[in-house]
Amino acid sequence: MLQSLLASLRITAATMAICVAGYSAAVWAFAQTVTPFTANGSILMDPARNPIGSRQIAQGFSQPGYFWSRPSAVDYNAAGAAGSNRSPTSEDLKARAAETVAAYGATPDNPLSADLAAASGAGLDPHISEEGALYQVPRVAEARKLDPVKLTELVNQQARPPGAFLSNGRIVNVLDLNRALDQLEDTQKQVVAGQ
Repeated sequence: MLQSLLASLRITAATMAICVAGYSAAVWAFAQTVTPFTANGSILMDPARNPIGSRQIAQGFSQPGYFWSRPSAVDYNAAGAAGSNRSPTSEDLKARAAETVAAYGATPDNPLSADLAAASGAGLDPHISEEGALYQVPRVAEARKLDPVKLTELVNQQARPPGAFLSNGRIVNVLDLNRALDQLEDTQKQVVAGQ
């Protein structure tokens, strides 16, 4: 019986070494070799090499001069990714949606894009629809004193199909869009200063 127990322990240890440690190490090494940026969290850095955010996790932009992300049931806390689990009849959910619609200034004549009114399943989706980004152009243009046509072009440049040719519609990464927006504004300031 002792020999059977020891053999079982050896098999368990070997299985754990191969399936847990060995497999994890192989996947980690492969990811570090093939896609190190993604494997390390897709962290974007400012010019001083300070982290400013991840391309894979939504951030709560709230200033009028930035494009806003989808609402988040977890207040953009990546440690607690989750949906709200509230039903469509929930009074709390209705109140949050009404607050979101009011923040965007949506009206029946100018309805809000559905993705801007509803949180994603994990509450951390870093993308919004191209329509959702275009909906925000007037507010951002007014706040930054930028030409709405240039902002529309910027949104169109940043928009990508989520599934390449297999999907309809396009999405925009909000962090990437806001970084491009800052660069556009900096470029315009340099042009004005140079005149």
